[in-house]
Amino acid sequence: MYCVKSVTHYEEFIKKSRFIGVIAPCLSESAALLHIKQLYEQHPHATHIAFAYRIKTPEGFVSRFNDAGEPTGTAGKPIYQHLEGKQLINVVVAVIRYFGGVKLGAGGLTRAYGNSARQVIEIAEIIEYVEFATVALNLDYKQMQMLEYQLKKLDGEIIQQDFAGQVKVVVSLPLAHLKTLQAMFS
Repeated sequence: MYCVKSVTHYEEFIKKSRFIGVIAPCLSESAALLHIKQLYEQHPHATHIAFAYRIKTPEGFVSRFNDAGEPTGTAGKPIYQHLEGKQLINVVVAVIRYFGGVKLGAGGLTRAYGNSARQVIEIAEIIEYVEFATVALNLDYKQMQMLEYQLKKLDGEIIQQDFAGQVKVVVSLPLAHLKTLQAMFS
């Protein structure tokens, strides 16, 4: 599975209509919906803003697509198919259309929206998805330096720490390294 590193835009004109593809990372469905809302604010005169997103949650995948008033299946679904085909998660793709006066027909719309989605995905910086785990540890003060050293090796970080009788830390690290860390500090 893969995700994108940052927001990317792509623009093209097809038969006088302007299509703007936008891809953005998002970690939750609410973040995806917020990004779509911001696109509506940035493009108040757009004719349509079709979108699709795929989010990985602890309960599984949340996937949605919307044709935004275009004929059913001609906008959101072609966008979604590219997300699924490229195995992208935690991402939202929107295609903004400014109508140019020439009707494209159902096939033309499907190609236009799908092509805009494909193009913006191709130019985006795609990275492999790494699932992170959060774990709480109770350590002696003398173990702190070893923990920091191991976290650097395991691509982890301390996200919370409390110094009392013992050091209480919460760390985040790639799920694949969780057992290694737990074996060292249990």
